[in-house]
Amino acid sequence: MRRVAIVTGGSRGIGAATCVLLAVEGWDVVVAYRSEAVAAAAVVDRCGAVGARALAVQADVGEEADVVRLFATVDAEPDFGTVGALINNAGIVGAKARVDELSAHRLGEMMRVNVVGPFLCARQAVRRMSTHHGGAGGVIVNVGSAAARLGSPGEYVDYAASKGAIDTMTIGLAKEVAQEGIRVNCVRPGIISTDIHARGGQPDRAERLAGVVPMQRPGKAGEIAAAIVWLCSDAASYVTGALLDVSGGR
Repeated sequence: MRRVAIVTGGSRGIGAATCVLLAVEGWDVVVAYRSEAVAAAAVVDRCGAVGARALAVQADVGEEADVVRLFATVDAEPDFGTVGALINNAGIVGAKARVDELSAHRLGEMMRVNVVGPFLCARQAVRRMSTHHGGAGGVIVNVGSAAARLGSPGEYVDYAASKGAIDTMTIGLAKEVAQEGIRVNCVRPGIISTDIHARGGQPDRAERLAGVVPMQRPGKAGEIAAAIVWLCSDAASYVTGALLDVSGGR
């Protein structure tokens, strides 16, 4: 059986690029998405075009029942092997705002999707991968953000805080399951040209802020995907608990 990777937020941006590159590298892929079924189906087609089995599954990662169903659906898929990699990529960002403008609802939603979601997915993955549970090992890659160390003042302090939690989760979980065959790492993108900026109300943000990046340009989704896929590979077999910045030097 080929290796199986679950990619949350797999229908667009970094997630979509990661799905396709995993497929190129010999993985079968589960494209988990919350609402964009057409985009997810297109990613499935792109993965299939390079010879991978691919499956789109709708799931809101911040909802426990959805996460349980996501993993159960993969378990029940007759053509798939066991899950060998989880890419915790799904995340949201709010409109540009100061802390003194934030609502409790926005804060709750930010943490539900960006923090609770990765924890719930990691829980299900560990139950399948861990040698303690009879698994064969595996890899978890969390998609964090350079915002965790920059703070995003005047824009997204809540988002930055949620990604700071992902840094801590990565380090703690990596140590917790290191003797159970599971590696856990985090890729921290900088300013990347994806539609997350438009969803936060600033469609031109990546290009506008290019000047603050030492390399003087925003990154591309494929550049983040390359780092994620490397961490999933045997070439990274001695890497766990790492926070890998892919941020153009920022």
